Amino acid sequence: MSEFEFTMSLFGLILGLALAEGLGGLARAMKASHRVRIGWPTALLGLFVSCDVVTFWMYGWAMRDLLPLSWPVLFGGFLVTAIYFIAASLVFPDDPEAWEDLNAHFDKQYRKVIGGILLCNIALIVTVAVLDGLPPLDLRRAIITWSFFPAAALAVWSKNRRVVCAGLIWLIATYPLSAVWH
Repeated sequence: MSEFEFTMSLFGLILGLALAEGLGGLARAMKASHRVRIGWPTALLGLFVSCDVVTFWMYGWAMRDLLPLSWPVLFGGFLVTAIYFIAASLVFPDDPEAWEDLNAHFDKQYRKVIGGILLCNIALIVTVAVLDGLPPLDLRRAIITWSFFPAAALAVWSKNRRVVCAGLIWLIATYPLSAVWH
């Protein structure tokens, strides 16, 4: 087993659990959809978290030759993946039927969820900068990578659900955009 395989066994396990937690919450909400309205904000938040978890997993692969097997890397990676897990677990309530409308749950949790994902992405950018330096700034990186931070910060600090949803829509749109814009 290589150092990367050993390191990613921990990170991959927690990231996989984060995805499973989000999907489990979605499944519980869908089962209760005859009694509770899921709503666009909650759906967007769940999609955003899922996309970002998968993207973080892809960054792990891209950084495979740069990540040394060390206590700081393992513990730092644990902290980041733990934040992803917690964020994913907050998207949907444990008991959706206790809520008439999941928009109320969204209003209570979105700052924690988006703030946690923002923190994970800051940690990622800092790690990349330390291990490999920052790549040159071009239009693609400015739009896909660097627009993440102000859009996420605006969504965290806004009290207006429409502004938060617009931020989430922008953030979600950057994932498929990054796949087609090389």
